[in-house]
Amino acid sequence: MTFDITTRLETSDGKVLGRTGVIHTPHGDIQTPAFIPVGTKATVKAVLPESVKAVGAQAVLANAYHLYLQPGSDVLDEAGGLAAFMNWGGPTYTDSGGFQVMSLGSGFKKVLSEEFSGKTVADDAVAANKERLANVDDDGVWFRSHLDGSKHRFTPEVSMRIQHELGADIIFAFDELTTLMNSRGYQEESLERTRLWAERCLHAHKKLTQERSEKPYQQLFGVIQGAQYEDLRRKAACDLGSMEVEGQRFDGFGIGGALEKENLGTIVGWVSEELPEDRARHLLGISEPDDFFRAIESGADTFDCVNPSRVARNAAIYSPDGRFNITRAQFKRDFSPLVEGCECYTCTHYSKAYMHHTFKAKEMISSTLATIHNEYFTVTMVDKIRRSINEGYYEEFKKETLGRFYAKK
Repeated sequence: MTFDITTRLETSDGKVLGRTGVIHTPHGDIQTPAFIPVGTKATVKAVLPESVKAVGAQAVLANAYHLYLQPGSDVLDEAGGLAAFMNWGGPTYTDSGGFQVMSLGSGFKKVLSEEFSGKTVADDAVAANKERLANVDDDGVWFRSHLDGSKHRFTPEVSMRIQHELGADIIFAFDELTTLMNSRGYQEESLERTRLWAERCLHAHKKLTQERSEKPYQQLFGVIQGAQYEDLRRKAACDLGSMEVEGQRFDGFGIGGALEKENLGTIVGWVSEELPEDRARHLLGISEPDDFFRAIESGADTFDCVNPSRVARNAAIYSPDGRFNITRAQFKRDFSPLVEGCECYTCTHYSKAYMHHTFKAKEMISSTLATIHNEYFTVTMVDKIRRSINEGYYEEFKKETLGRFYAKK
């Protein structure tokens, strides 16, 4: 077994989808729920791997698209895999590159659909041709490198080969990212394409696992798409949850695609109700406190997001009382820590005044220290949620945490 459930969460509305558990990998166990910091190019920007470990992170996630382009997945393979290459001793994830192929390589962004924003829905054929078919076909995706404009081709088989060479403990099936701008007709077409790609990923994964039998087994997660349509999300979850190719099935699942924040818990709930209980569920791209609570009680186990480090580089600091900007004038002579009582390296060694100064002076250490704090805050928050479930005080902890973080100042 690659995943064991420890404790089930029953919320005040009677829903029993949330749980705590353990994901087993060759590089160690991951206690869930867990936040997984993003090290896109085999580095969490501005900080040492030792610092990432010190904030309590159990695993890191890197990106197949970026590492394929630079330095090349073959280089990481020769180095002994992602963990060895970046000097990270724990478990690792890599995503399939599907999101970056669409958003960077093809120039698409996650935007609200005309349908969900109340505008007139564009004609299916026009929307599909304009937004997708110039780049996507049933076999794979053509895209241009955002680095030098060179043309590349990703297929399910190529993504699997790249991720096997990257050597992460948990890898993801290649899927087509749709935006909420795509019409219902195109979402249906894309969902079927992603289903067929998932079958090809399972086949390629088994073949590569056999060919590289000297390497540790890599768990393959299928990715659930379907935008904000309940029937499509449930269908995708049923299809991938029961999918088996030559005895190979998915070891877990990623919940991906575009969705509106207010629908996050509902969509995760739809998917969790359909997926097998004995396999882990990873929600791609969230890091805000309210999103964590919604997602966890709806059945998600792990999460990743670039946001804690990204906003840190722009002087935004997480605190139990919300986010604040350390460059504000009021902090110039404030010699208290960023957050009173915080046990991260930054808060136990530096003051708001020092952080204010280093950002104003554009010193590189500012990004390092702010990132350490934000990653610690985020990892620790999810750890506390896990503890509250295991020890039976989830509802009280949720009310106190969210009430304080989102209180109007």
